Amino acid sequence: MCGIVGYIGEKKAAPILIKGLKKLEYRGYDSAGIATIDNGKIAIKKDIGKIDDIEKNIGLKSLDGCVGISHCRWATHGKVSRENAHPHCNFEKNISIVHNGIIENYTELKNKLESKGFKFCSETDTEVIVHLVDSYYEGDIKEAVIKALKEIDGSYALGLISSKDPDKLIAARKESPLIIGIGEKENFIASDVPAILNKTNKVIYLDNEEIALITKDKVDVFDINGSKIKKKVHKIEWDAEQAEKGGYEHFMLKEIFEQPKVISETVEGRISNDEITLKKEIGLTKEEIKKIRRIIVVACGTSWHAGIVGEFMLEELAKIPVEVEYASEFRYRDPIIDDGTMVIAISQSGETADTLAAIREARKKKAKIISIVNVIGSAIARESDIVLYTKAGPEIGVASTKAFTSQLIVLYLLTVYFGSIRGFIDKQQVKNRIRDLRMLPLQIQSILDEKNYIKLHAKQFYHKKNALYLGRGINYPIALEGALKLKEVSYIHAEGYPAAEMKHGPIALIDKEMPIVVVATKDNRTYKKVLSNIQEVKARGGIVIAIVTKGDKEIGKFVDHNLYVPKNSYILTPLLAVIPLQMFAYYIAVMRGNDPDYPKNLAKSVCVE
Repeated sequence: MCGIVGYIGEKKAAPILIKGLKKLEYRGYDSAGIATIDNGKIAIKKDIGKIDDIEKNIGLKSLDGCVGISHCRWATHGKVSRENAHPHCNFEKNISIVHNGIIENYTELKNKLESKGFKFCSETDTEVIVHLVDSYYEGDIKEAVIKALKEIDGSYALGLISSKDPDKLIAARKESPLIIGIGEKENFIASDVPAILNKTNKVIYLDNEEIALITKDKVDVFDINGSKIKKKVHKIEWDAEQAEKGGYEHFMLKEIFEQPKVISETVEGRISNDEITLKKEIGLTKEEIKKIRRIIVVACGTSWHAGIVGEFMLEELAKIPVEVEYASEFRYRDPIIDDGTMVIAISQSGETADTLAAIREARKKKAKIISIVNVIGSAIARESDIVLYTKAGPEIGVASTKAFTSQLIVLYLLTVYFGSIRGFIDKQQVKNRIRDLRMLPLQIQSILDEKNYIKLHAKQFYHKKNALYLGRGINYPIALEGALKLKEVSYIHAEGYPAAEMKHGPIALIDKEMPIVVVATKDNRTYKKVLSNIQEVKARGGIVIAIVTKGDKEIGKFVDHNLYVPKNSYILTPLLAVIPLQMFAYYIAVMRGNDPDYPKNLAKSVCVE
């Protein structure tokens, strides 16, 4: 939602903070600022806009001091303005704070503080925290923070400095992600690993209601009652280069092109001698797997689309009934869960607030929880019984691409593994499924090699105002995902539908100005029906752009434009069909003058509900 970076050490803080903040700009980019302690005083610079522009306008790097905090904002409470930008200070300007999250009882706390004479300068809920800490300060900044946090309802990740305790950096979290980076005579805090990966690969993951007291030489972690906690230091396997553009114009394009490699790395170590080797990762006995009577998938956005593809996979090959739920709605029902129900949570960041709340609801009802996440040590991973990592590496682009395909790969591996143990897929079929899987990286690369052809098609449609995406069967969620990608980065209104549902309303919108994107790959299940739907569109003057299987000579007479994908099994078609749709959205966004890495009003990790 927002990005936080903090530093304490022997070097000048400002350049380190700014560099780290740029790595987190995908989390929020409507304003930014930094605060440092210099000669016993707190100095703050902040403004609206992107970090590069702010640095150019007000010179963030000019701030001196070896202790500091910084923030890039995605507005929640209060409009986008300089006053609402972080960091925030108390009235005396001797305590400064940056915050990610939402303080649910901020109105009550603000009224209480105002009655005591505290003056507020912004519309944000964050400012409540700094005044609350100030009200409790009696010589020990850590104790003041602990007392303040005990009064707060809601979510927070925060970094705090005080000129009263100039050699300390305070960090705390509840529901929103925050990590501590361990260096040599320097330590860091950050919302996400890429911000500090060029400085250290050793991190501590803060858990809910934990507070860290950080100096340049030491990190001590405490619970909300002030009791000291021993924390494990994790080593990050990514390298800093993975979070750089690597010569691509945008992170989104780079991450689209990384997908062949990501698929190989996601599969690596999970296949051996034509068998799926998930036993150690899953840790369930054959009897426990056979007792699964129902699976509920909880997810949001693109991960929800991956869940729908997973529903088709699991029901067809493993014969397990599956329901796919919006995580944001799941907790507000009274879901029926018994000892035969397994819950699968899907989240790129592993910090999605709604998905985290959903698995906590499922846990209350004693469900076994598998999470499919990309970030090691993330909150969802820590609170799950079983974790299957997607191994996609850092995904910086706000619009998810490689994380989506790696989620589908994990769901496919899980499906084949469950199906074989449950007796619905024999050894030869497993071998065939693995063969199909191994074809994917080269097949996807062949699609990527046609980038100029896809770009040419994008050029014909970038000026359109609306689009309709259609698909059937396992490709229906790919229509949803294609429409979402176009909306996210190009700001063209687009909707995805099961193709048969077109007749129940959307067909009224079809005219010669409405592009209709149809996933029309050739199979023996839905292909004929999709052709029929295409003819209904053409009869009403619609322009049809079809995702078609290479070598299909039948469909050409029905559609206006073809984007080709290689042939693979029906179950793996979504992994091929989504690639040209990602590229189509990307190129249209660029042609419209948009920055696809930072789409307006969106943030990479939605860490508040």
